[in-house]
Amino acid sequence: MFTRRQFLVGSLAFGGLTASGYGKASSFPQSIFSDLYGPLIPDPQKRLDLPKGFTYQVISSLGDMMSDGLQVPDRADGMGCFALADGQLALVRNHELQPEHIKKQPATIQKHKTELAYDTFESGVTLPGGTTTLVFDPKSQKVTHSFKSISGTVRNCAGGITPWNSWLTCEESVGTPGSDYKQYHGYVFEVPADATSMVEAVPLKAMGRFNHEAACVDPKTGIVYLTEDRGDSLFYRFIPNEYGKLQQGGTLQALRIKDTPKFDSRNWAANTMSVGEWLEADWVTLDTPDGPEDDLRKRGYELGATLFARGEGIHWANNELYFCCTNGGKKQLGQIMRFAPGQETSEDRIQLFLESEDKNLFNFGDNLTVCPNGHLLVCEDQYTDVVDNHLRGVTPQGDAYAFAKLHRQTELAGACFSPDGKILFVNLYSPTETLAIYGPWEQS
Repeated sequence: MFTRRQFLVGSLAFGGLTASGYGKASSFPQSIFSDLYGPLIPDPQKRLDLPKGFTYQVISSLGDMMSDGLQVPDRADGMGCFALADGQLALVRNHELQPEHIKKQPATIQKHKTELAYDTFESGVTLPGGTTTLVFDPKSQKVTHSFKSISGTVRNCAGGITPWNSWLTCEESVGTPGSDYKQYHGYVFEVPADATSMVEAVPLKAMGRFNHEAACVDPKTGIVYLTEDRGDSLFYRFIPNEYGKLQQGGTLQALRIKDTPKFDSRNWAANTMSVGEWLEADWVTLDTPDGPEDDLRKRGYELGATLFARGEGIHWANNELYFCCTNGGKKQLGQIMRFAPGQETSEDRIQLFLESEDKNLFNFGDNLTVCPNGHLLVCEDQYTDVVDNHLRGVTPQGDAYAFAKLHRQTELAGACFSPDGKILFVNLYSPTETLAIYGPWEQS
């Protein structure tokens, strides 16, 4: 196993053993990892089962009154955690809301108007999507300040933290002006972690207009990597004109398997991408990234870009990153891709790190993060007649196990650790609840 420092700093973290014949969610029983955390303990509150030694605390719920006089909206999704100068933590939390959800939101959200909103209804009420920020004191274990941090956006799904301490919140929408919208949607917006009140929602149009899912940043180069939640999605990178100044524009590109144009990584019809195999990659440049038509992925594919199966959560681990493809694989149960940007003497490379063959071990991975012990932690996003969404651990060998089980008919989302690795924060999507989870995270 790898320590948290080895994962975050070591370029070999999370993959040195994939060539050993593992590297996929195999038919191994979950009990093979029972010595790590032990079995899940039934939660008397019927919310979240956790291993012995772990506890959770509900720190925010749908309808709670925030410091700005607004109430917590529903559908909490992606989330990032930041250290503030005074020792407190800022949690910037997405809300995946569309215009039709407005009537079921708390009363203050239904009436909210602000000149800082990106888009509004004809009445002037802001569209219900956006972000909220929670300022959490880890010493008192209490939220000390909370507010709506951007307004008037649509389906804020996932996103990502930046090295310059902001949250990139992504619209999973390609809405156009009409009965519900005055503006085009499908953009990334930036929220400073140290904001103390709502900021103006300004779209970063050069980063593309498409069904955005998540983002992560290479701290060395400032390049932003972006996923797209579509069955025929692409994997993008945005090269900014100036480090840390995304509003100054840049170049949007899509990944292409080198010498294999229009490669299909989904493995639906044929096993085109094998677990553990590294493939060299290059990039195609996309013109008119913010065009009015929902055709960016189609234009990229015609230029030779690679297809992915519903790209979702993405996480940077120093010299490489991981992202989920929700329904990828022969059984369409999910994949995890591993990408390593090239150094001065090497090419960019991509690897199929995990492909699930058993829904009881890994099913529809979405948001993901890294545990202090070096394992991936993945939020499942499968809606079935029987509640069965988990937080899934994934070992450096690529084998999956259950870390937590959700009782409610919803999904877990936005899993992220405090910078010191002591607290895991995670959302219950709907009805919204944000949990802080404490326990022996360094155990390995």
